[in-house]
Amino acid sequence: MKIIATAMLGTILCTASLPKPSAAVSSRTIASFVASSIGRSTSSSPTTTSRNMMSTQTPEQKQSLIDCPTIPLRDGTSHPAIGFGTYKVGFIPASASSAVASAGATDEPQRTAEDCVTDALNSGYRFLECAEFYGNEQEVGKAIKASGVPREDLFICSKVWTTTIEKGDDAIRAQLEKTLSDLGTDYVDLYLIHWPVPGKHVDAYKTVLDLKKEGKVKNVGVSNYAVEDYKELLSAGITSEDKPVVNQIEINPFLYRKNTIEYFKSERVVMQSYRSLRDGKAMDNPTLISLGEKYNKSPAQILGRWCVQHGFVYVPKSVKIERMVENAQVFDFELSEEEMATLDALTTSDAFETFFGLYKKCVNRDTSKDGSMEGVKTDITID
Repeated sequence: MKIIATAMLGTILCTASLPKPSAAVSSRTIASFVASSIGRSTSSSPTTTSRNMMSTQTPEQKQSLIDCPTIPLRDGTSHPAIGFGTYKVGFIPASASSAVASAGATDEPQRTAEDCVTDALNSGYRFLECAEFYGNEQEVGKAIKASGVPREDLFICSKVWTTTIEKGDDAIRAQLEKTLSDLGTDYVDLYLIHWPVPGKHVDAYKTVLDLKKEGKVKNVGVSNYAVEDYKELLSAGITSEDKPVVNQIEINPFLYRKNTIEYFKSERVVMQSYRSLRDGKAMDNPTLISLGEKYNKSPAQILGRWCVQHGFVYVPKSVKIERMVENAQVFDFELSEEEMATLDALTTSDAFETFFGLYKKCVNRDTSKDGSMEGVKTDITID
């Protein structure tokens, strides 16, 4: 069932169904990876708690993360199925969602982004999810340089923020140059439009396409795009060859926008999941706890497994190395179809309402139209 949101949105009904086969992956499929990982699993007996099990990492676990499954983009590029998110790692942006929601809250980072990314790379993460807005790309670059990991072994994604999108072509070009300098590279593997800024995002996307032609960007994608934002791109003359290869949106069992996701999958757009672990706010959910006990896994690992089993790119983040290691151990077990369906059904109508409110607030965020509804779509697919 498709749900269209309007400014006068009324009652929303939500239905859940058994999951369809997930997005295609490389020859090293998630299924085959699961089988091989189970074969070399070092898990101890069920009496060992998963927290104790995940406090250290074996060489085999690190190599498994380095060799994680990949998902092919439209041009054949292999996109790692798991990455390390750097949002609020070492730096909290002034207009971060949590800060907006709870003015005056203290949310100071305890470790630098360089330290955290160093730990992530040492743990085996090779996909780094970055952004202009995150304010820490220079620190990320220091960690990359110090790691000694060859550039060709990394998959680096960055995003251009709303303020720069609003300013146009020259500003976007200048920001990408700053991003490349900060990260210590001459190209990014993926560059995303962070939000579909009304009246500006289409031209911004075309600028990024030009940067791709110049070799500074390998692939172009979007973030936080509703179906209607994507269709706006297409109606502006974006060809099949130049369509976004990725759409990064919030995806977890508590915000599972099935109709939106299925539409983008039909367009061969790979879905990246942010807030995969719901910012740690669902770890006491009884369903997650029950499944964790069954598989000797933590609630976070159940969330991560749900994500990769659906074929979404899973992007956990943490400032603690033990959590980085724990979050990555999602390829050595498999949830049943019934369990996946149970998790799918955790999304409520209130979650769709909350998403719609955030969308309306954020598309103009930090621009000259911040706080207004000017140009904001009030009729979008929210489920």
